[in-house]
Order: sequence, then structure tokens, then C-alpha cells
Amino acid sequence: MDETWLYHYDPETKQESMEWRHSGLPRPIKFRVQKSAGKVLASNIWDQEGILLIDYLPKGQNFKSEYYSSLLVQLKDILKEKRRWKVTKRVLFLHGNAQTYRAYATQKKLNYLGFQCLYHPP
Repeated sequence: MDETWLYHYDPETKQESMEWRHSGLPRPIKFRVQKSAGKVLASNIWDQEGILLIDYLPKGQNFKSEYYSSLLVQLKDILKEKRRWKVTKRVLFLHGNAQTYRAYATQKKLNYLGFQCLYHPP
């Protein structure tokens, strides 16, 4: 499990950047366009065989233990669907040491789902 901030922007196409001018006139100065129109937090969950889940945090919502617990429930459903043979075995789960991951509600949800957390040193 890992998360990353993704910046998104709408680049100008070559057709949009074309302009009409007299051949003797210099080109007008272009101001730097703001690169990012916004950013979004993407949570990625994968195993040795590939990506299982990519989830984007809805705008205005914080990454708290309730949201993270809902991701874990989604992961359990995806494991049942994509990796059925892994659900019968013990699932080892590795994530960072962020406060959301160490919260009591998160630990309780991990135990309920049958995931065993691996120790991740700081």
C-alpha cells in the first residue's frame, strides 16, 4: 500500500497554440501557463502479481481511518474476486507508519478482515 499526489493539467494542443501574425512582426511573449489545475491523492494497493486497487480520494475528504478502513474492505472484495486462492491463505499486509495506519479503528478492521500486518520500521 502506498499513496501519492497526482497533479493534473490540461496541456495546450499544437492547433490551439497556433496564431496569425504578419511575417515581419516578432512573436508575442507567452506567459507561463499554470502547470497544475489541481492535485488528487491516489492510493495504490498491489501484490507481487500486479496492481489490485487504485483509489482517488474524493475532493474535500481527508485521508482518515474511516476512509482507509473502507479501502481495506474494498481490497478484501477484490482479493476474493481476483486472487481467490490468496484469501484462503493468510494475507500479509505492509503499509507505512502514518497515524492513519496505526489508528485503533484501522487495526481493528485489519483484524476483522483477517489481514496480518507486518512490522514496518520508521
